[in-house]
Amino acid sequence: MRVKETAAKYREKKKVLTYQDYLNLPPDDFRYQLIEGELVMTPAPKVIHQIVKSNLEKHLRNFIEVKQLGIVLDAPCDVYLDDKNVVQPIFFISRKRSHIIGEDLIKGAPDLIIEVLSPHSAYYDLVEKKVLYERFGVQEYWLADPKMKWIEIYVLKDQKFHLHRRAENNQTVTSVLLKGFRLSLDQVFTRI
Repeated sequence: MRVKETAAKYREKKKVLTYQDYLNLPPDDFRYQLIEGELVMTPAPKVIHQIVKSNLEKHLRNFIEVKQLGIVLDAPCDVYLDDKNVVQPIFFISRKRSHIIGEDLIKGAPDLIIEVLSPHSAYYDLVEKKVLYERFGVQEYWLADPKMKWIEIYVLKDQKFHLHRRAENNQTVTSVLLKGFRLSLDQVFTRI
């Protein structure tokens, strides 16, 4: 009987949520994203996650501002891809695509997205969001792993992501999209 009860749960259809459902959530202290209609709660990240996120954002923002290429933003800021997909990554939007910047949210795919892996988000970042970002035309996707200290950069070509570079230890990563942007992993994974 127990196997039958458990199997029945797998056959149950989950309710697909929309952006309006997302907006109607009661306020609380958690951060949510909507991925293929599934509400995904993200607990507060570990300190090392925040350090890596801050370092990536700082170096990217400095480069973008000096070159006056556009804007860098991060969570909590909704990136609306469609009615079933709303995410909150670190992202860059070029000046020529500034029309996607709304008053309340970003409506469309940013040029570049960075996700910092955590135990709670790794599956989504490595699998679900990667497919999502590819489908919506994100030109460059970075994944950073604070625990293993690596960065992977994927570049969109022929509507598919291709691994441009995987860097580990004290190596350097470069952006295809942002000509001249170089970043040593020492700058990313340093604690202070």
